[in-house]
Amino acid sequence: MQTLDSDEQSIYINAPSHDVYELVSDVTRTPEFSPEIVRCTWLDGATGPAVGARFEAVNKVPRGSWKNRPVVIGAEPGREFAFSRSEKLVGEIHWRYRLQAEGAGTYVTESYEVIRPGTWLGWFAITYLYGRKDRRSDLRAGMRETLQRLRAVAESNQ
Repeated sequence: MQTLDSDEQSIYINAPSHDVYELVSDVTRTPEFSPEIVRCTWLDGATGPAVGARFEAVNKVPRGSWKNRPVVIGAEPGREFAFSRSEKLVGEIHWRYRLQAEGAGTYVTESYEVIRPGTWLGWFAITYLYGRKDRRSDLRAGMRETLQRLRAVAESNQ
């Protein structure tokens, strides 16, 4: 059975931290950056990042798609955007974007931390139904691609 604990990836973006925060905290733009997310929409009347706001994300991999409904757990402009994704069978994971201003740009670290591990049935679905045999590597590659896409958009806006 697969397991996850935590991981992170970082990148330097030649754009101010406030501008980068605006991009990562607007979940409706997540499909521009993430190779797995195809749609994100705010829920329950939320229109932007605030602690407690919820959104629906649709993930897609080659063998299927699924929805989840994360809740924002950190929304500090220019510094951090974080959310918790919790599902019955696959546990709870906290995702964070930490931003650190450096000169004219920003160091961005995307990370996840497993708070509650997935069940064996959840891992069975991930591994055999969705074909994700090495989820840790998938997530690491996804974070790298997300950060590279984020950098391209942020730097093109300067």
